[in-house]
Amino acid sequence: MPFASRDGTRIYWRLQGGCGKPALVLLNSIGLDQSLFDAVAPQLASNFRLLRMDTRGHGASDAPPGDYTLDLLADDVLAVMDAAGVASACVCGVSLGGMIAMQLALKAPSRVDGLVLACTSARMDPAFWGQRVATVRQDGLATVAEAALSRVFSEPFAADNPAAVDTVRAGMLSMSADGYAGCGAAIRDMDLLGQLSAVTAPTTVIGGALDTATPFEGHGDRIAAAIPGARARLLACGHLACIEAPDEFAAAVRELAGRGEGADVGAGARP
Repeated sequence: MPFASRDGTRIYWRLQGGCGKPALVLLNSIGLDQSLFDAVAPQLASNFRLLRMDTRGHGASDAPPGDYTLDLLADDVLAVMDAAGVASACVCGVSLGGMIAMQLALKAPSRVDGLVLACTSARMDPAFWGQRVATVRQDGLATVAEAALSRVFSEPFAADNPAAVDTVRAGMLSMSADGYAGCGAAIRDMDLLGQLSAVTAPTTVIGGALDTATPFEGHGDRIAAAIPGARARLLACGHLACIEAPDEFAAAVRELAGRGEGADVGAGARP
């Protein structure tokens, strides 16, 4: 298994696809690992060289105790890119992954060729995330798992796809409480909105019309308005768009790199 090592922490990654294709880094949401992208990876592998990684605290990556920061998590991505020999890439992140992607674009703009920011936010409620971090550290992940699942899947999808919900539940319950709490602290302390006008990478913001964790109105629409030239895509799905709407998600990613077509959906519009 390939690992990048930084500050004594191992970050698991894997590369899929030929060297002649543009690189695409995929960044997972909190509580899930790189398997989050299993439904869309086959559709993207023909166009991109996929660099998938488990965010610190998740999957096969190490989960040191303590608070993490977005800057720390962005440095992990740079370490993985260096280990994989990827000089620059489009970066696609879901939820926490989108937050890390924004931080990366601000920190190392020459490494980021484009951004896909899916079902994410530039600022979350710090009181909510502070309480969740404290609860997980004191009582474990099982105490918040069902509440988290109710926010990441839309009700129609959850009713029709119980196996998918069970898979995500099992993955969340098996992960390190230190890792979840550390990443939760990064979300708690995040405040990116005022910096986003400095992002220079071509950007697509994907929202889920049924997303209750980071509703497009108040989250995705603000990101799209703040980043110069950003386009918005609103899909008929919940928070985990790459699971609920994989075809549309993959099309939006390909479009960013000039490999697809589609009309803009303005911020705040409905499909």
